[in-house]
Amino acid sequence: MKKTILVLFLFILAIALIGCSNSSSGNTDSGKDNGKSQKIVKKEGKDITIAVADNFISMDPHDTNDTLSYSAQKTMMEGLVGFDKDMNVIPVLAKEYSANDEATEFTFKLQEGVKFHDGTPFNAEAVKANLDRLSDPDSKLIRASLFQIIKETKVVDEYTVKVTLSEPFGAMINTFAHPAGMMISPKALKEYGNDVSQHPVGTGPYVFKEWQPGDYLTATKNEEYWNTSGDEVDSITFKPTPENGSRIAMLQTGEADFIYPVPTEQAKSINNKDGIVVENSPSIVTRYMAMNTMKKPFNDIKVRQAINYAINKEAFINVVVNGYAEPMDSVIAPNTKFYSKQDPYKFDLEKAKKLMKEAGYEEGFETTLWGGNNSASTKAMEFIQQQLDQINIKVEVVPMESGTLSDSIWSVENPDDAKLEMYYGGWSPSTGDADWGIRPLLGGKSAFPPNSYNTAYYDEEEVNNLIEDALATADEGKREQAYADAQKKLWDDVPWAFLAVDDTIFGKKNYLEGIYLLPDGSLSLENMKIVQ
Repeated sequence: MKKTILVLFLFILAIALIGCSNSSSGNTDSGKDNGKSQKIVKKEGKDITIAVADNFISMDPHDTNDTLSYSAQKTMMEGLVGFDKDMNVIPVLAKEYSANDEATEFTFKLQEGVKFHDGTPFNAEAVKANLDRLSDPDSKLIRASLFQIIKETKVVDEYTVKVTLSEPFGAMINTFAHPAGMMISPKALKEYGNDVSQHPVGTGPYVFKEWQPGDYLTATKNEEYWNTSGDEVDSITFKPTPENGSRIAMLQTGEADFIYPVPTEQAKSINNKDGIVVENSPSIVTRYMAMNTMKKPFNDIKVRQAINYAINKEAFINVVVNGYAEPMDSVIAPNTKFYSKQDPYKFDLEKAKKLMKEAGYEEGFETTLWGGNNSASTKAMEFIQQQLDQINIKVEVVPMESGTLSDSIWSVENPDDAKLEMYYGGWSPSTGDADWGIRPLLGGKSAFPPNSYNTAYYDEEEVNNLIEDALATADEGKREQAYADAQKKLWDDVPWAFLAVDDTIFGKKNYLEGIYLLPDGSLSLENMKIVQ
């Protein structure tokens, strides 16, 4: 009862503040001087601790479905290509690459003299072993759908590999840059099989040391790193810390050197104090609530529309993330390639009630809402609970630990057996392209769990065909039109409650440089160093 009263109070307060709030743009003062007004605090030793909001699920990039796990993996593994701070594709293990005009053949010239942490040479054979694994439809790997378009990977010579696709796909180079494309030692793949998720072996600047799930994960400096700057820290320890206040305390006391996300309600109060710097910037991470469109009453579009009109998105942003976001106006974020703006569902309680009455649910119904058990997710779900109560929808909030939530959703083979009704989550299209912002989430039956992430169990022939049209051409104009039409149809069909596009927000001690969050929400620390 106390929580409900608190959320209601915060909601009323937020309504009063909406007129003077500029959402994320109103908070860009956080960290904008990068701590230069503070004296750099002293760091003892070169061991870094990073506090994160959830537990890691897997250390196998080919079988990972969460951005957080990728952040840890990226300390130890690398791909042929990757992304810079603005999500532009850059060479990594491939020193150069090229594609034919039809975007069906991609040739990579590899870095020479690189070795995996177990001493296995990185070469064209290693690339082939990884891409063959990723493109095998029988592998049952979570990220196989990203690479199943690969028809053949051919070793041209020791340091040249040619990848042929089964059809044109202009976004393929972005797919190679996705962290799912990071390379694992072929020796480790043979030795551990699918248990490689517990024994990651890559080429990166840090070497896997130990993982105690739910407690910590530690990687140590790779003394033989091929691309060393000489400034790498000695070790990185990730500590899952779901409780917001605990993460803040760890940063303030020096128990952690870097935390993310920073609880938005405390961002301004800790910035530029005690050697702390808080930074935020727009992301491509969307926040939404999926509704299982195969189940009553969510199979009724009027109910889904009513839910969208009943949730005040501006209040959601002010209450849940303290203004560090913008309302969604498409199924993908503005900084995602081929984004197309839609007309937002504005808060209209009377319209929501009218739609509920037309659908035959004037008296409402009871339902459950699943989501993570971290502070931010719980707060968001409780806010949604309060909002939907206004149209007589009684929501039971069910927070779950990340592993339990993953099993509850992705262990269901038959969609008719799915117990999921509503799901609060976020998505980061880590290719930076509309394809990966739409297809895995709303791409029909082929994207239903456990194959992919269509937690709305949404299957619409028109959208499926538009996705196929966009995949079937390398012509960017045609792809843009297909994705624009798909976004319009998805917006009209409302398989989600469209909520917000997050800011990335992190806190660090001011002696750390070269560590930041990419727009997809993943951590980049390959160039991290300590300055004094």
